[in-house]
Amino acid sequence: MSLWVNANDIDLNIKCKLGKAVLLGAYIVISTFLFANFATEIEVWASFFVSNLVLFTLLWWHLYKEKEYSPFISVYIVFNFLFFIIAPILQLRVIGNKNADFITNLPYTPRGIIYANVLVVIFTTFFFGTYTLLKKTRKTRVVKHNIESDKRLPLVLIGLLGISLFVFIASYDFVISEISRAGQTSFSVGTSALLLWKKLLFVVPLGGIILSVQYYKNAKSSSKNLLAIALVLMIFVMLLLWFKNPLVEKRNALGPIYISIIYLFIPGIFNSNVKTMFFMFFTMIIVFPLSAIITHVRSSLREIFIQPRLLLDEFEGEGIGEVFNTLHYDAFINIVATIDYVKYEGFSYGYQLLSAFLFFVPRKIWPDKPTTTGQLVGEHLIDSYGFNFSNLSNPMVSEGYINFGVMGVILLAIALAYTLVYLLTWLQSSILLKKMMAFYFAIHLVFFLRGDFANGFSYYVGTLVGVMGIAKILDYFIKQGIINQQKWKQSHIKKA
Repeated sequence: MSLWVNANDIDLNIKCKLGKAVLLGAYIVISTFLFANFATEIEVWASFFVSNLVLFTLLWWHLYKEKEYSPFISVYIVFNFLFFIIAPILQLRVIGNKNADFITNLPYTPRGIIYANVLVVIFTTFFFGTYTLLKKTRKTRVVKHNIESDKRLPLVLIGLLGISLFVFIASYDFVISEISRAGQTSFSVGTSALLLWKKLLFVVPLGGIILSVQYYKNAKSSSKNLLAIALVLMIFVMLLLWFKNPLVEKRNALGPIYISIIYLFIPGIFNSNVKTMFFMFFTMIIVFPLSAIITHVRSSLREIFIQPRLLLDEFEGEGIGEVFNTLHYDAFINIVATIDYVKYEGFSYGYQLLSAFLFFVPRKIWPDKPTTTGQLVGEHLIDSYGFNFSNLSNPMVSEGYINFGVMGVILLAIALAYTLVYLLTWLQSSILLKKMMAFYFAIHLVFFLRGDFANGFSYYVGTLVGVMGIAKILDYFIKQGIINQQKWKQSHIKKA
């Protein structure tokens, strides 16, 4: 038996080392191809090279030195490599061949690109330093499992199911309108109602799914409630599929939900830094871009089958550059756009952060509520350069810069590091709701880092309240009800 275990451990160790080698090799090969074919000013080339070198150092540390499981760092590395290295370099190749403007009509200037890379390097350096320092000094607190809460869990699940069914009935017309709504047309409800439906109430079934799984893990196999909870779980799954599907919700909102559900039921798929890094790296950097190239290839499937060289020509030509030269990968150029905005309008000194922290205040009550930073910079591009779209992303790097300059970049990097270290405690918790909401944030981090901050922050807070907050409130009232009932019984016994 011990020989078999040892052999199995050796096999896993070999697979882990192989996975690390493949990831580092893929990173180096892609980087080498990019920089070898990147014809630009030497200063611009060097600024991207330094940024990539800093990120590669973080990747090496994450794979070989970080002992704790931290999907947050895996996602951070993949995001930065994709949006701050690969995408802008390929965009600059297309710009160099065709014109001197980005897709947002912002004029290309070497100084703007270099300054943006300096800000990215500052952000990653302070984030990395703070993250490693806080991990060494943090104090972990062991939370004991609450047996009494397990007894209340079936009642909490019934309450969540009731709320979910009520939301299903109340939002039926809205969901039907969303399914039939064309992509560019306006929503049938206002912004506040939209956030309430989509980002809070529609995720309540996800909390029900998590708590149903928790009940199964904690209950005895002979429990009479298992069959009933299985039925409740199935209803929660069907409701979540109704509320959260590609016809109703955007892909960036669906990804964290369904990847989290996979982690919930099959945690072994993402239970190490290598596995999570492997999944995110090859999904975000290899699969999605290649699938976009294939779907937009000019030749027919029959022509490609006869002449495979046609598909290779798409990769060697402008196919890759065209895929990345879209607003889906606008994060880096919007840092440059934010720098340009600040040059004319100055810093906001924290005013822009209010749009995130006070997102729940309706604009009807607060008419002067600041617009999100992505929209603010988008309107600047419309007014100054004749662009035609204002709903843009805005990364945390430029969110920090527009508020307090370089100091703002440093402060947001430190704040992000503190948040991730705090969520590591949740990820290691025995409380499944906390564990799952930490993992959810790790996948949500792609959207959060891309920005803008107001949307990334409010969307996660809404999900946190919908999944964990409502369940906690229900549990509290059920607990108080039981206590009051016990007091009432005791008072009647004394009277008798």
